[in-house]
Amino acid sequence: MVAAISQRITWEKLPDDYPLPDDPVDNINQPILAAALTESLQQAGKLSDQNLTPSNYGICATLDGKMVVKAPDWAFIPQITVPRDEVTRSYTPQLQGDIPLMVLEFLSDTSETEYSSKATYPPGKWFFYEQILKVPYYGLFEPNEGQLELYKLDEAGRYVLVQPNEEGHFAIPEIELSLGTWQGNWSNLAGYWLRWWDAQQNLLLWGSEAAELATKKAELANDRAERLAAQLRAAGIEPEI
Repeated sequence: MVAAISQRITWEKLPDDYPLPDDPVDNINQPILAAALTESLQQAGKLSDQNLTPSNYGICATLDGKMVVKAPDWAFIPQITVPRDEVTRSYTPQLQGDIPLMVLEFLSDTSETEYSSKATYPPGKWFFYEQILKVPYYGLFEPNEGQLELYKLDEAGRYVLVQPNEEGHFAIPEIELSLGTWQGNWSNLAGYWLRWWDAQQNLLLWGSEAAELATKKAELANDRAERLAAQLRAAGIEPEI
């Protein structure tokens, strides 16, 4: 059971001279996993100028005058309320925009801190996202096996495990999308990926997939045109070019 917090929470900008932690990346594929999530949203026109999708990027809160910075592997922030050049190093919810709608952590064989509900300073990640930021969705993705756990903040302010739908996807009604796992290749890397599906369960494509699909459609259209032209010539009609 997560302890109720008694700390005083304030929202302050990270000082310019604040030393950000230089933690090693738990999973070497973390940057490309995060990039793939954002790229398909951009390709589908699902990101606006007010959205922010930071990766391994400091998200801040101040507890009893002490700054806390956590850097989720990927996050979705619905709206920032300051110019983008003011959130180049870190992001403080409430002060610079919305609380993240979702944070995701990509697990490795040695990952443990993502489940930490440690309440004392510095707080664990689980406690920070659940009790301090109150992020509505917290996802934990194990890319080696393609396992995704998604937790949602309930009415009591506690994370509860979300069950996937019939397709194995997790609905995020606030953005009218679902999140799930997919096995295949992207950017010359084979493995498990987190992918988005729309309300009709259509997969949001990456740019390379969209380009390939457009090429195939053009080839099919050209084949149909050539067959039609051949049929017209066989009937003694010269097709117009």
